[in-house]
Amino acid sequence: MRRFLIRVATLAAVATTLAVPTAPATATAAQALSFRPLSYNTNGYNWGGYAATGSGFTSVSATWTEPHVTCNSTDDLYAPWVGIDGYGSSSVEQTGVATDCSSGSPVNQAWYEMYPAAPVYLSTGSYPVSAGDSISASVTYAGSNRYTLKLTDNSRGWTYTTTKSLTAQRTSAEVIIESPTGSYPNFGTLSFTSATVNGKSLGSYGPVALDPSANGTYEARTSGLGSGGTSFTDTYLHQ
Repeated sequence: MRRFLIRVATLAAVATTLAVPTAPATATAAQALSFRPLSYNTNGYNWGGYAATGSGFTSVSATWTEPHVTCNSTDDLYAPWVGIDGYGSSSVEQTGVATDCSSGSPVNQAWYEMYPAAPVYLSTGSYPVSAGDSISASVTYAGSNRYTLKLTDNSRGWTYTTTKSLTAQRTSAEVIIESPTGSYPNFGTLSFTSATVNGKSLGSYGPVALDPSANGTYEARTSGLGSGGTSFTDTYLHQ
């Protein structure tokens, strides 16, 4: 059954390693929405992209160009991200850029999440992201239940890094697009490149390909892997 979280207008959580994020009013509606594990449906649901499965995952990374987005409705919310865990497990250690349409126009905001803790959104003043920016993201297991999450806007020259603790299984690693509301804006085609897991190509792990779907209808299509297993695209189909 599709599950929907309720949008609220307050910040859901504060990171212990930075000051309270300052978010514009147009971006605050999505602050409490979690980018959750895909444990209740492993056939796509609101995830698109690839998930490597197994055990002992220690790192995942990828680069993408932030797409130009057209909002279909104020329910539209999605994010490209990389992470460890979440495919059939109860935690996700992840970071990426969310695009929120709750104001009627797309608002991009960098974030990370150590689910089941709430997502932490970064200040748009200190860490701005615009369509067309080149984004690189990585999650690395640092030992002793610690994870280092790193997000870089290559176009603007900023990097945000934080290390957080969480007891997790490390049984999957993902490069994903996700809509917590199950409602994707029109993002055209998003290209992931330089996708690696444990320092090897994503494709070397024989990952599961995922197409997000609602009521039996696909919302986006994930391509096959190219460039030696390190690149692929997700193409919007419809809301």
